[in-house]
Amino acid sequence: MARLVVLLRGINIGSRNRISMPELRKALEDAGYDDVRTYLQSGNVVLTSTASAKNVSRACERLIADRFRLEIAVVARTRSELATVVDRNPLKEVAKDPKRYQVSFLETKPSAKVVHELENVAADREEVVSIGREIYAWHPAGVARSKLWAKLAGKNLGVTATARNWTTVRKLLELADAD
Repeated sequence: MARLVVLLRGINIGSRNRISMPELRKALEDAGYDDVRTYLQSGNVVLTSTASAKNVSRACERLIADRFRLEIAVVARTRSELATVVDRNPLKEVAKDPKRYQVSFLETKPSAKVVHELENVAADREEVVSIGREIYAWHPAGVARSKLWAKLAGKNLGVTATARNWTTVRKLLELADAD
């Protein structure tokens, strides 16, 4: 059995794609997952499963479609993969505000073309680093007017992706480590 972090894209933002976390936990438990925990209302789940992260992602998408009638993209990482994301932290020297430091979790590695486009759209003080299936992005002036954030949050990456700020990333690793 492995601990997995399951990230739902774009739920509970305003009035659309609403899913109650207690109902989501119950649905996942009913589907056979163990030790199901959620963090915040934005689709962060830690659970235990014998299935691979990719298979859990697909199963969760089907479960959400069937149970909640929503088409929600899901990306999952093992506890070990999330620990690597945290340990790697390529922007630790500049990203001092965890609320303005984002990690985008992608289903597959982005193309070189997409990475180049992200680098080109970053504002003067913004930084972006792509490593494997993660994109680290530092937004010192916030995300509200950031063209980099708009590109990362959009659906033009050519791959399923969802982002979390550094505070949430670290908290999810803590939850994955908790008994």
